[in-house]
This record gives sequence, C-alpha cells and structure tokens, in this order.
Amino acid sequence: MGNSAIVPFPSPESAIALAGYQEENLKLLARQTGATVVMRGQELLISGTEGQVELCKKLVRSLEPYWGAGKAVTLADIFTARQALDTRRQGDLEELQRDVLARTRRGDEIRAKTFRQLQYVQAIRTHDLTFCIGPAGTGKTFLAAVLAVQALLSNQVERLILTRPAVEAGERLGFLPGDLQQKIDPYLRPLYDALYELIDPEKIAGLMERGVIEVAPLAYMRGRTLNNAFIILDEAQNTTPAQMKMVLTRLGFRSKMVVTGDVTQTDLPVNQQSGLAIAEKILRHVEGIAFCNLSKADVVRHPLVQRIVAAYEQHEG
Repeated sequence: MGNSAIVPFPSPESAIALAGYQEENLKLLARQTGATVVMRGQELLISGTEGQVELCKKLVRSLEPYWGAGKAVTLADIFTARQALDTRRQGDLEELQRDVLARTRRGDEIRAKTFRQLQYVQAIRTHDLTFCIGPAGTGKTFLAAVLAVQALLSNQVERLILTRPAVEAGERLGFLPGDLQQKIDPYLRPLYDALYELIDPEKIAGLMERGVIEVAPLAYMRGRTLNNAFIILDEAQNTTPAQMKMVLTRLGFRSKMVVTGDVTQTDLPVNQQSGLAIAEKILRHVEGIAFCNLSKADVVRHPLVQRIVAAYEQHEG
C-alpha cells in the first residue's frame, strides 16, 4: 500500500525556490529518497513507501530556511541536507544555513554550501595561515576571496593581495610597465570573478590603483613583509618548494594568508616537486596552521562538473 503526503508552500515564490530550474531539485529529491515528487501550484505531492515519504518530508522541511524566505534552493543544499539527516548533524546544518558570509552586489547571500566548506570558512576565521586542497569547483578560491573582501571592507586588514604562480608564462614575465596587467590578467581571472561579485567594478580599479587590492604573480612577492594584509595564494600546486617557502615567510603582523590548490592538477615540469605537496608534509602538524581538504562531494558548480571530477578520479585511481 503506497503512502502519500502534501507539503503546502506559503507562496508561489517559495514553491519555485524549492522546485529549482526546470524542477531539477524535485528530480534530485526523488533520486535521493525514492519517492515520487510532484509540484502542483503551491503544494508538493509526495508518494511512495512510508519510509520514502517520511524521508522526503524531512528533507524538504530541513530546507525551509531557504525556500521559506523565497531563496533558491541549490542541488548542493539538497545533498548537504541529506548528509545532515544521515549523520544526525541537524545542528551543523542550521549553523551552515544561518552563517551568511556576505551579500553580492545583487543582494544574493553567499554562504558555505557543504560541511567541509563551513569547516574551511571557520578555519580561515580562526587561523592566520590556512591551506585548502581540493579539486576544481569546490569554492576554495571564491570563499577565501569573499572572506578577504569582508575583512577589507570591515577594516580588519588594510590590503588584499591576490597572487598565483605564473607557470604558463614561465615566471619570466619581465618588467614592462603598463603591460603587466594585460600579461597577468588571464591567470587571475577566478580571483577577479569573486571581487566583481562583491565590489562595484569601478571601485575595484581605484582600489587597485591605490594598492589596496594588489594582484600580482608570485615572483613579485620576493623580499617583502606583508603586514595588515589578507593574502591569497591561488593555484599553489604550481609553486616550487622554494617559492612556497618564500611566500609563506612573507606573512607579517596582523595578516592572514590562505593557500589554495589542487595537487592532482600540476602544470610543473614532470621532475619538479610541487611546493604545495611538500608544504602539506612539512607543516601538517605545525600549531596555528589549518589544513582543509575538500573533495568532489564539495563541488558546487554544475552537477556535471562533479561527475567529470569523479570520472577522472576513477580513471586515474
């Protein structure tokens, strides 16, 4: 005998927020619970076995902080809510849902989407040096940039420094005044993307001219001590061990540094060890340094990206 239940929604907006684009959220809810899920106007009809219906109802209810306020529910939100139910981490889920890191210029809320992302955010808040290692699409750079911009806007730091090794350019960019920005822009696109979400593009140019936001290849960090700054070293798997040591020892007073990278995607020559892999071995147990590892489960891009990362892991495994 099949069971069924109806979950009413307070407004058309809240029903749309749960259903998602082309009802992709409803399809995922059905896959996650085994129940049949249909949205009729402002009512969600759930049918299946008693266990399936109960699980689906719980899952929908645990997402209420989003859809209840008309905020779009994402596929990552559903995966995390399911994980919370399976591991009895409702308290952690509520904390994740409450912890708004920032609002974009359009007014959208930015928050961690998975438990490991939340752990990463908390590590950055409580440590002066945080390493985050994980595949593409896990939000490593974006979340660090969001927290860096917040620190800058709330005057916790005076400068934001974004850097990455320009491996493809062989680090031999030369000093061509006026040309530098064009030469390094392609390497720093992901960092700019996060800045543009949060700060008016016209303002970014002014902040960069004044040196409040500095975007530079790693080679330009040598011989400096970076005080009162939030430093993000991106694509750190492409540093040599000597470069990594150089940049880590630039950390000055009242500064924070976040080092991100994916040890599985190195552009270094075959016989060259990655500075990120070596740093993880050497510094893993040093007090005051946080290491966060994200996995394909933390990919919050298009679901296809998650499946691509998983397929490559399987092939290479």
